[in-house]
Amino acid sequence: MSDAGARLFARYAYPPNLLGYCGPPSGDTLISSPADEIARRAQAFEGAWPYLEFLASRAGVDDPLDERVVEAYWIGNALVGRPDPADLHEFLRARFAGQAGGTWQQAADRAVAHHSFHVFEVYPWAALLRRTGNPSAASVLDRCRIRTGTVTEVSGESAQVTCHPLRWDGASLSPGPATTEQATWSANGQSLLPSPTPGTLVALHWHWICDILTEPQAAEIEAHEHRQLTRINALGATR
Repeated sequence: MSDAGARLFARYAYPPNLLGYCGPPSGDTLISSPADEIARRAQAFEGAWPYLEFLASRAGVDDPLDERVVEAYWIGNALVGRPDPADLHEFLRARFAGQAGGTWQQAADRAVAHHSFHVFEVYPWAALLRRTGNPSAASVLDRCRIRTGTVTEVSGESAQVTCHPLRWDGASLSPGPATTEQATWSANGQSLLPSPTPGTLVALHWHWICDILTEPQAAEIEAHEHRQLTRINALGATR
């Protein structure tokens, strides 16, 4: 098992687990757990774990928490584009049987083992947004996706981050104008990463800064999101 991969997984999985949205109970302990405990808990993430297993198996890697595999799912790298979409789709049909509400069951030609696909096509929120226009659905999508931002100010265990929230115009989703939000990078001394500094490029998940990014990593996240938004917006235009 890769300690680095386990800890990378914990950084991205911790924010929704802390809120009780996915993963096993006691989410507040995830980032303080040793790597072997993180690995055990990771298998209870019914959304993320199947993708890690799939990516590892198709890459010929024994460990679903190999750092390259974990990075592929949350951020994106060369491993993401290797599997055939139909192969992933068939795998997910077995693993997500009974998961209704999204568009993934019709996605045999576009399925990709990346968090953005799970957010926008497996979860029901994008389909719900198209049907109802409910702004709460847009808010959930915005928070649930991995989004990029730039730190402008740090104060204690929180920071001001400039990013582009999702905007729903009644027909399509797209990144809106830049705005500044407050995000947490540490709580009661429990942190996901060293203290960021102004100018740092970061990844955010829900209300947390979960990673410090390189420019190529930020570009990967944004490219995968652009792909998903283009496809779900096209689905809406044809209905």
